[in-house]
Amino acid sequence: MGKGHRQGRLGEEIRKIISQMLLKEIKDPRLSPMVSITDVTVTKDGSYATCFVSFFTNAEGDDKEKQENEVIAGLESAKGLIKKEIGNEIRLRHVPELIFKMDKSLEYGRHMDEVIAGLNIKHDEDEE
Repeated sequence: MGKGHRQGRLGEEIRKIISQMLLKEIKDPRLSPMVSITDVTVTKDGSYATCFVSFFTNAEGDDKEKQENEVIAGLESAKGLIKKEIGNEIRLRHVPELIFKMDKSLEYGRHMDEVIAGLNIKHDEDEE
């Protein structure tokens, strides 16, 4: 089953609100200007919203993992403010509990590109 229409709309509204707050209101140094919310999925009953976070960094390995943990910690510390703003912007009986997770889809896509490039598959156009 796919995402319900209501959950999809609610997730998109939550994503927009958090993105605007990251740009204008939240001044945590752990949340650099390069942090963005890529997607928000809301459970069917609307009690939880998983917010997928990505950010730009040149760090590798342990340094990158440390930065990811700092970004998540910064968002966790601002969770109350974010939920309050969501409640003000969207008329809901109950504001969903926010869960922040790192979005690994870009890394996975980059990895898959490397794997495909490493296969050395010849295309029909290459043979002519």
